[in-house]
Amino acid sequence: MPRVKIKGENPMIKKRISVSQKRQITIPIEFYNSLGIDKEVECYVQNNAIVIRPVRESSGEFDEQILADLIAQGLSGQELLDKFKETRRQIRPAVERLLDEARLAAQGQASSKTYEDVFGPEAD
Repeated sequence: MPRVKIKGENPMIKKRISVSQKRQITIPIEFYNSLGIDKEVECYVQNNAIVIRPVRESSGEFDEQILADLIAQGLSGQELLDKFKETRRQIRPAVERLLDEARLAAQGQASSKTYEDVFGPEAD
């Protein structure tokens, strides 16, 4: 398997793979193992290339903030647990929407807001 060294980066491992008549590919075992792929990958097109990355479950970055907010709302017990799970499930789709909006804005395909739109007119 050829390794391509790019200045300032880790070596890139490159492998040619075939595409079936059903447009399916098999991820090489070396890639699968080294990336720790579990059950899902996400796939998108960037700079005229298909990028395939392992899907990572939330590592709990927002758990403390979510719990603090729910407790401040007076939730406890089973109600707290249910609302926590529901809120946590909403994080990934929200982040994905933000990323989609950012990609469109970067490509000049989305409307953008001015400082005044976001913060209102400056006080004199």
